[in-house]
Amino acid sequence: MSAFHWVDFHDPKDAPTVAWVTQALKAEKWTAIREIGVQWDSAIVVTSLRATPQSTPPSDKYTVWAVSLAKREVEPLLHGVNPRILNWTNFGGLYQQAPELALTYDDCYGCDAPSTFFTTLYYNFKDHAWRARWMHGDQAATLWSGGTVDGVTRTQIYGLLTEPPGRNILATWNHIDYGNTKPAEDFVFVYGVDPTNFLELTQGLGGAHAEEMELRLCKAGTEGEAQADPALAELARGQDSELCQALIQAKTKAKPMRRPATSPPANNHGVSQPGKPHS
Repeated sequence: MSAFHWVDFHDPKDAPTVAWVTQALKAEKWTAIREIGVQWDSAIVVTSLRATPQSTPPSDKYTVWAVSLAKREVEPLLHGVNPRILNWTNFGGLYQQAPELALTYDDCYGCDAPSTFFTTLYYNFKDHAWRARWMHGDQAATLWSGGTVDGVTRTQIYGLLTEPPGRNILATWNHIDYGNTKPAEDFVFVYGVDPTNFLELTQGLGGAHAEEMELRLCKAGTEGEAQADPALAELARGQDSELCQALIQAKTKAKPMRRPATSPPANNHGVSQPGKPHS
């Protein structure tokens, strides 16, 4: 994306931006500035905080900031651990003014039940600042939830899909099997962006719509649901589960087969013989 660039901390041309961001974050808590991405008059900044010099790097806590390059205004967008910047996406479709940067992160390190979240970082033209989508506090769209409950089996499936004519959506499916206690439950959600106003959408699906999305999720990475960008391959998981394999197999068996025609055509009167012309 021509309007965006990652700052090179060793390039003298980027030194003024590094100095500006450092000064703007002077009053905040951080140990190191990990990344600075600049688009027009705003920067997306990733900082890490290490509890003690003896702490291990995986335990670092990260903050993603929106930093104004016109004014020394900073705004934290989210906090987490183990952030993974993936690649640009197209949640807004054909009329999206600028791509959105996919980001996944965890809520804790070394805890009993970690969760993984997904968001996109995008430049808000109205505010002239970076923003993050589907946020509730520090939690965005839930990709994976850790933890187990005795007697309950949970299957989690998610994938980045494309809706015509080229708009990305993220879909998740949680299947909760309670064994003989009660019937299983399915929770299917879609995270997207309204192409008319570019506001984020979160929608729970049910009935036939949920079943259709479950099959699409199980086929993510194959057939017509293949992810063309390898950098976004992380946004697909659970397709190898027994639940998905059983669903695909069931749908394949249920597909009607066309039987070969065995009756003669209507204009066949049975009068033709080898070597003789038609009468």
